Amino acid sequence: MDIAAKQIGSTPLAKYPSGRIVEVHGPVVKINFQILPTLHHALKCKVNGDTYILEVYQHLDHKHIQAITLHRATGLCRGLEVFDTGAPIHVPVSKQCLGRLINLFGKPLDGQAEFPATAYRNILEKPAPLYVSKLNKGILETGIKVIDLLCPFVYGGKIGLFGGAGLGKTVLLMEFMRSIIHLHQGVSVFAGVGERIREGHELWKEMQAAEVMENTLMVLGQMDESPGVRFRVGLAAITYAEYLRDTLKKDVLFLMDNVYRFVQAGNEVSGLLGRMPAAVGYQPTLTTEIAELEDRITSTAEGTTTSVQAVYVPADDITDPAVSGILSHLDTTIILTRTLAGKGIYPAIDVLQSKSKFMDQHFLGKNHYSIAYAVREHIARYHELEDIIAMLGIEELSPQDQQIVERARKLQHYLTQPFFVTALHSGIKGVSVPLEKTLHDCKEILSGTYDKTNEAEFYMKGGL
Repeated sequence: MDIAAKQIGSTPLAKYPSGRIVEVHGPVVKINFQILPTLHHALKCKVNGDTYILEVYQHLDHKHIQAITLHRATGLCRGLEVFDTGAPIHVPVSKQCLGRLINLFGKPLDGQAEFPATAYRNILEKPAPLYVSKLNKGILETGIKVIDLLCPFVYGGKIGLFGGAGLGKTVLLMEFMRSIIHLHQGVSVFAGVGERIREGHELWKEMQAAEVMENTLMVLGQMDESPGVRFRVGLAAITYAEYLRDTLKKDVLFLMDNVYRFVQAGNEVSGLLGRMPAAVGYQPTLTTEIAELEDRITSTAEGTTTSVQAVYVPADDITDPAVSGILSHLDTTIILTRTLAGKGIYPAIDVLQSKSKFMDQHFLGKNHYSIAYAVREHIARYHELEDIIAMLGIEELSPQDQQIVERARKLQHYLTQPFFVTALHSGIKGVSVPLEKTLHDCKEILSGTYDKTNEAEFYMKGGL
């Protein structure tokens, strides 16, 4: 329809096919239509002068549909007239969206005026065709030692940060955002899915303080909003990332916090519609919904979309069906653990569980691969010997094992790093370390150059 190309709302509602509300059950609304609207079309109605938007989810029979309201249900009542807009939700797009904080519909949450729209995009658009040569640009350096060394990112890759509550996923996301803007002159799109209002406000203020907001767009679907909003806000943010990729022809960093809350929102919608739950109480459409989101994150010949996604791990159980479903779509997996956080190792990345499909000698080069392999080998051996050290002491180990343990501890301390985005709270100035410097320093530690240096000297430093 021609309507789809326009802002849904610029055309008078009377021009659209209409129906009337029959039942309201919380966010679920049953509506009678003479001509049924297509699934996932946006519906509109006026309540006390405000415009409410709903999304069609089910055809119940030849006259009735079920929709989920994308606003509070307050004010909805039987007999209220509802209009079919003839298209899914469209969001306004413009280069002037950078530096703004907006909601699912492109409306400002930062107290400023709406940005002028140059076009409107469908948030349920099909993904761009696969671009085979997207990895030719090589490693995307972050300046974070442990990641560049052992879990390298690439342009156009998908990265997941997995961890329980309070392990630093959001801090890492903010540091990546700062890196892509300062090191690579790119732009960032941040999708806050199910953020607490306090968290969203703090994040916005911290990003302004870190001077990264002017090249960032934040799209928030907050925790107090309808599950329909939280379920769609990630796709709306991806729509903006696609627009910036295609128009600016730049490297776009797409960040999502938190993918697990997207899954939870889908589970709520599924329950509201009366679907029978599947494994561990999740929705039967779990894998399809995750795939619809992940497959939209693609690169083209003109620009790349690199995705970093925080994933909450319920009860620290990495085998949870939702977590496993997300894992299968990622190129690089970073696991944060409570054990390392308890020891003061930040970022609390478990280098033995974390992995990247680009840890390959032909892709990284012989030097990088051999140093990374040796670092991982030393830390693995140290973990094997930890129980013996705790019971009998390090003196009971062979001289060779003692040397490995001491070097592994130095490497573990060296791979800690103060971040720019936490400098205000920690009092330690942030550092960014080039990959070449990280490789050189690790090679020196492994070769024994720093064998007589106290391990405390390596903690929370940049390059040696």
